[in-house]
Parts: sequence; structure tokens; C-alpha cells
Amino acid sequence: QITTVSGNEFLLQSDIDFLILDWFHAIKNAIDRLSKERSCTSRNLEFKLKRSSSIELLNSLDTESKEPKPEHRKSLIFRLNYSASDTNDRNRVKSRLKKFISRRPSLKTLQEKGLIKDQIFGSHLHLVCEHEKSTVPQFVRLCIKAVEKRGLDVDGIYRVSGNLATIQKLRFVVNQEEKLNLDDSQWEDIHVVTGALKMFFRELPEPLFPYCFFEQFVEAIKIQDNATRIKSIRSLVKKLPRPNYDTMKILFEHLKKIAAKESVNLMSTQSLGIVFGPTLLRPEKETGNMAVHMLYQNQIVELMLSEYSKIFGSEED
Repeated sequence: QITTVSGNEFLLQSDIDFLILDWFHAIKNAIDRLSKERSCTSRNLEFKLKRSSSIELLNSLDTESKEPKPEHRKSLIFRLNYSASDTNDRNRVKSRLKKFISRRPSLKTLQEKGLIKDQIFGSHLHLVCEHEKSTVPQFVRLCIKAVEKRGLDVDGIYRVSGNLATIQKLRFVVNQEEKLNLDDSQWEDIHVVTGALKMFFRELPEPLFPYCFFEQFVEAIKIQDNATRIKSIRSLVKKLPRPNYDTMKILFEHLKKIAAKESVNLMSTQSLGIVFGPTLLRPEKETGNMAVHMLYQNQIVELMLSEYSKIFGSEED
């Protein structure tokens, strides 16, 4: 999100991490160039490149420096020639915000008082399932049901982004209310439903493919012999915790139905691999070449879709 001091806002949205990084670097380079152009006619231009929480944004405010701090990669603020009065105003606002944030009760305290219910988004998969006494989150089931009811034939399903504000509204409703009706008119855009489902998986503290399995899946997808590769992936899938396995099975069964309608929705197993690869599995610590990791992530999802029956079927199959 880019916001100017005049109030104009620009939202750049993508589910593909390397595209987001490209955008970030392009905008950062533009800001760096502006810092050298002291003859700029605008004296109160502010760019905010924000991919973090309000607390991170607050901590990044540095009224003593006109240059962005290198460590604030996710929350970058740049200013040109502000006045002394502006500085005093900003310091007062900053001080008040810090006091307000420091006085806020913790999420745990609010939950204990019943003011905030247990969160669905951002909670560990096994905790969501334990709370619901299930092995597949109810929200995942509802989204899949809605997409299969009215989204299988939609062009670019899961690839096309829904309205982010509406997706966030749906996220809030899911976190605060027990009952959810995805047939309600406010969720009529199926891309909002698919966007919320992808967001749910992205916000899991540990991805659907647990961190400890990441390297094992990558090594398995590198195997040259196809039969051995499938057998290795199948073996790893069977070792997953029950909530991960059951949720993965119902999700991939659903995505297989999406791919079966490729002639209409233009979503092949390869396209779905690109969309869901980085969302469902990622390393705990990003090391090495991220583009290479992304290639393997996509290939793993693609293989599991194309060989679904062999990987998730019974031993007799």
C-alpha cells in the first residue's frame, strides 16, 4: 500500500511473493532517487510503503532522519523538507500513540474476558480444529462448498483477486461470529471467498505443510523416477499430523475439481500450483535462492493434484 500525504492511496496486490519483492524494490529505488533530487518542487511529499502492523509502522517513524532505515524493509517512510512545526506535531502524535498502544490490553486478556472470541485466522491449524472438535476447519469446508456451488466455471478462479476490503470484512466476521452464511449477498463475488480461503492458509503460523517437512518434500520432488517420486510424496503425506492431512486431502480434492474444469475456468494443475505453492508450503527461514524454492513449491502442488488418487488413495488403490 502506497499512501501520499495528500491522502491518495494505491494498493498493489498479488499472491506471488517474488512479484511483491520486485514491486517493493522498484518503489524503493524510486524513493532513493527522489532523495538525491533536492530540487523537487513538492516539499511535503510522503511515501509510505507498508507491509507490516501498525506497531511496526509506528516504530519506523524517525523524525530526526530524512533517509529510510535499511532495517525497515517492510515499513518504509520517506520525507522531503518538513518544517519544525511539523516535527513537533509529529512528535506529539507519536507520543500519544505510544501511550495508547502501551495501555492496550493483550489479546489473551480480551479473550479471557470474553470480549474477543478465539481467532480463526492466524491461529495454528490444530488449535482451530481442537476448538471445533474437527480435523478440518469449518471455514475451509464452507469456502470449498461455496466455490464448488458457484465458482467451478468462473474464469481465473483462485488466480483473480477479490476486493481486499471485502475480504478483510469477511475475515473479521469469521473471527468474531460463530455462524457464517457465504450465500449472503455481501459475499456474492466468489473471488472474495477464494481470496479469504487463500488468506486463511497464508496466515497460518505454520503452513499446511509443516516446516519440518519442507526439505523432505523438496528432496522428494527432485527424484527423477516418477513412480519413486510419487511413492516418496505419498509416504510423507501419510506422516502428516491428522488435521494437516485431512485438511490437505479435502483441499486438494477440491482443487482437482477446479483443474477438471480447465477448459472453462482456464485453471490447469500448473496454474493452481503457481497460486497455491508458496501459500501451502514454505521454509521456516528463507535461505538460498527463493525463486528455486518457489519452483519446487509449485511442482509439489502440481504433482499432488495430477497424482491425487495415488497419493491420497488407500493402499489397495
